[in-house]
Amino acid sequence: MAQQIELTNTVKDSQLGQRLDQAVAELFADFSRSRIKEWLLAGKIQVDGEVITKPRVKVMGGEVIIVQAELEDEERWEAQDIPLDIVYEDEDLLVINKPIGFVVHPGAGTPDGTVLNALLFHYPDIAEVPRAGIVHRLDKDTTGLMVVAKTVPAQTRLVRALQKRKITREYEAIAIGKMTAGGKVDQPIGRHSTKRTLMAVAPMGKPAVTHYRVAEHFREHTRIRLRLESGRTHQIRVHMSYLQHPLLGDTAYGGRARIPKEASEEVTEMIRGFQRQALHAVMLRFDHPVTGETMEFHAPVPDDMVAITEALREDARDNHSEDDY
Repeated sequence: MAQQIELTNTVKDSQLGQRLDQAVAELFADFSRSRIKEWLLAGKIQVDGEVITKPRVKVMGGEVIIVQAELEDEERWEAQDIPLDIVYEDEDLLVINKPIGFVVHPGAGTPDGTVLNALLFHYPDIAEVPRAGIVHRLDKDTTGLMVVAKTVPAQTRLVRALQKRKITREYEAIAIGKMTAGGKVDQPIGRHSTKRTLMAVAPMGKPAVTHYRVAEHFREHTRIRLRLESGRTHQIRVHMSYLQHPLLGDTAYGGRARIPKEASEEVTEMIRGFQRQALHAVMLRFDHPVTGETMEFHAPVPDDMVAITEALREDARDNHSEDDY
């Protein structure tokens, strides 16, 4: 049975001049742009009490947007018996540790076999929650912590907390090159102009801020910790590539293998054989959406990243010179 929803929000002054579909998509970020556009064209969205069906209409700021629509997509998703690594669970939410190669949400090329399909199997009632309770995503080959809401109120509050930057997410990564110090990347991110499956730093993109600090130096790589203020698609990968320090294994964003001089055959093979971005969501902290209690979770760095870190550390120790640092 389709779920009836009614959403209300006010266009921000900072959105002056935006297209209506873009403005509404930002105001109701829990729903995809394509779904927002469908609702617009179907007359499901009111602007100051008037139904508007033209996505290209410009907003001025201050308009009251009301969405009255139905959620039906969830019914088409299949429940599948796929194991989940559950770190924490209560009646309102769960925190999972996502392994490598696990897509979060069905989409083009991945119709099933996702975290969402697993959630529907283990928690059938979660079908009543938009996106089966998924609050934020991790890329297929990024490992680590995700929070999932089990009820509509919990999801609404967690999504709002995420938008207000009240959910802290910290990542461990290995970047290519010698990074001397930490810092902040404050660069907007949008769809890549020619490679439509990738993102890029783009002047007209959405605001994105990534903080990073150096945790350990190797000869041609650096282990770093990162903290997100925003949550754009591929954000860390894009921002590190922008700094010309793409992540180890991230060939999509320029992370081609870099072999230290005179590295052992074993280290060389490990670097060349690392086939995914070296990125792990290691810490998650938020206030519980119902009790208000501050909760913090940690996920151990996965074996593949531990192994490559130890190999790079040993290589640096065995080949140390003053020129390396």
